[in-house]
Amino acid sequence: MASVQDQIKKEITENPVVLFMKGTPQFPMCGFSGQVVQILDYIGAPYKGVNVLEDPELRQGIKEYANWPTIPQLYVKGEFVGGCDIVREMFQSGELVAHLTEAGIELSQPAKA
Repeated sequence: MASVQDQIKKEITENPVVLFMKGTPQFPMCGFSGQVVQILDYIGAPYKGVNVLEDPELRQGIKEYANWPTIPQLYVKGEFVGGCDIVREMFQSGELVAHLTEAGIELSQPAKA
């Protein structure tokens, strides 16, 4: 059986954008995960949500993988981007859209109000 670290590596290798979060994109179970989901949905980023609440080993393993103590954690093309605060700051400055676009992620941005 694959180790938790192998499972994490597989997820971030096979999926261009992965959000390790509490809950699911449809039903976030914490405010921080919910904020990142809202941001990714707003900019139209395709991503896979991985619910760490389903597996205590995964919940601990993802913290060790990135050496980052909190969840959610966003990965783009296998690279750790950050947690809620970093993603929010990158979104507000326009860096997040630029980072995703430069990584070759196609965004389906909704029309600006």
